[in-house]
Amino acid sequence: MPSLDLFESLIDYQNNHLRLRNYAAATRRGYLADQLLFVRFLKAHYGASRATEVERRHVVDYLTQTERRGARGATIARKLAALRSFFGYLEEDGRITSSPCRGILPPKKESAQPRVLSQAEYARLKTAAAPDPRGRAIVELFLQTGIRLSEAAKLRVEDIALPLAEGLPSIGSLRVWGKGRKERVITLNSKACTALSAYLPDHPNDRRRGPLFISRYGKALTPRSVQRIIAKLAQVAGVPNVSAHTLRHTFATHTVRKGTNLRVVQEALGHSSLQTTSRYVSLARELMDEQLEANAL
Repeated sequence: MPSLDLFESLIDYQNNHLRLRNYAAATRRGYLADQLLFVRFLKAHYGASRATEVERRHVVDYLTQTERRGARGATIARKLAALRSFFGYLEEDGRITSSPCRGILPPKKESAQPRVLSQAEYARLKTAAAPDPRGRAIVELFLQTGIRLSEAAKLRVEDIALPLAEGLPSIGSLRVWGKGRKERVITLNSKACTALSAYLPDHPNDRRRGPLFISRYGKALTPRSVQRIIAKLAQVAGVPNVSAHTLRHTFATHTVRKGTNLRVVQEALGHSSLQTTSRYVSLARELMDEQLEANAL
């Protein structure tokens, strides 16, 4: 009979369930971390160590305490999703009769609008990045494609296709591995191609393969390192509160504002639903209102 011990069940869940799901590596790590925290919480507060001892009130208490510590709604929703996955597996496997997460609703999504750079702000950011080929390539790549931070950090030189010679259309392509390990190909416009063409010769030994963004020691930049580079350039530019995700929102909002078809934006961003992309229509409208008011003749 399968073990009812929570720690042993969690190892079994990881080996026989989670690995078979098409989740991104970061999602799998996050789920396991949240589940392990909950198991430890049960042991410390209720002395519970078996799956059959877990009740709905334990889950509610855990999420309530998480909220009291200042966690945002998205964090609480993620923790609940992780617990639903774990206890759903135990229920399917017959170790428990009913999931203790059943009937617990996630918090409502926060309505705070994402930070979007104005045209003047992203122009200053580009100017600050101009002397540094790597920094310029990073900034332009985010602003011209809207890729995610995790996607940018995983890029390799061989994922980039640039125009072969001058005189040809200055259009390239970028192969990206997104959420759920889904592959998509994004157009690289002339600005992105120019920045990447200026950066690639700086690669050690002009390599044709390997990580795209590397440190001075030749190692691949981590997502945190890419984020630090963006933050440093934003500080030089005098533009506050800038992250890789800010640049993604900036790409989407300004691209929609300039009339790009929403389906094209959806494909570039890697959204599975057009409804997710459509939020940028209202953001673009608000941005236009603000700029026309601020720059009234």
